[in-house]
Amino acid sequence: MDILTALKTRRSVRTFKDQPVEEDKIKELIDAARLAPSGRNFQPVEYVVVTEQSKREELARLATYGKFIKDAPVCIAVFSKICDHDVEDGSAATENILLAAHGLGLASCWVAGYNKDYAEDVRKLLQVPEDYCLISLLPVGYSDSKPRPKNKRKLEEVLHWEEF
Repeated sequence: MDILTALKTRRSVRTFKDQPVEEDKIKELIDAARLAPSGRNFQPVEYVVVTEQSKREELARLATYGKFIKDAPVCIAVFSKICDHDVEDGSAATENILLAAHGLGLASCWVAGYNKDYAEDVRKLLQVPEDYCLISLLPVGYSDSKPRPKNKRKLEEVLHWEEF
């Protein structure tokens, strides 16, 4: 699948089959994430792959809008060392995971983490050092649904030449 097709066809999925994700595919996702752009090539982003059911249930309990995390066979927690560009670097890595997952026939959904009330609890649960902040939680698995495309604003509505 070429990148433009992936961008145009990727959807957020919140229902997953009861089917494990192969370890080699999980490694591909993290490999794609580590290739994301990074301010001054600092590369502050780290990834915690959670497959243990009890931990996914606890993540689902903590995450305000991520109750479906418990149903995915994998959840990738994206953390960044606190720095001037932690959100940017972590978000770029998160998007790479979402696109790579789609390209590998997997489904995912971006569950916000940065500055959320539960971010510190997630950090402690996953035993991440204090100088890291949660960027996102990404449940990953094989889709158990066919999500419909969402209406997006037309190009003409968002494109501005030279000035707003």
